[in-house]
Amino acid sequence: MKIGKVIGTVVTPVQHPSYDGQRLLAVRPVAPDLSPTQDRMFTAVDRCQAGVGDIVLLMAEGSSVREIVGDSEAPIRTAVVGVIDEISLHGQIVYPALNGF
Repeated sequence: MKIGKVIGTVVTPVQHPSYDGQRLLAVRPVAPDLSPTQDRMFTAVDRCQAGVGDIVLLMAEGSSVREIVGDSEAPIRTAVVGVIDEISLHGQIVYPALNGF
């Protein structure tokens, strides 16, 4: 599982049939304190109606994601499985931050 920030949507006019009807999001991984990570942006299948700017919980295990979408042969690796309301580290709320994010 990873934490990420939705930075956009992805539209593909030509795609693998497994993506038909799937909403795709551009997600940038972040650390639990919401600082940037070295990981690159990636595309994730949206399972939670997430939107741009949302902090989300990501399933990044291919076999588990394929089980979620119901296709054991799908070339899908990452899915948004939750929208995060709050993150607390060491008793301090880091998201939502009082000064915004």
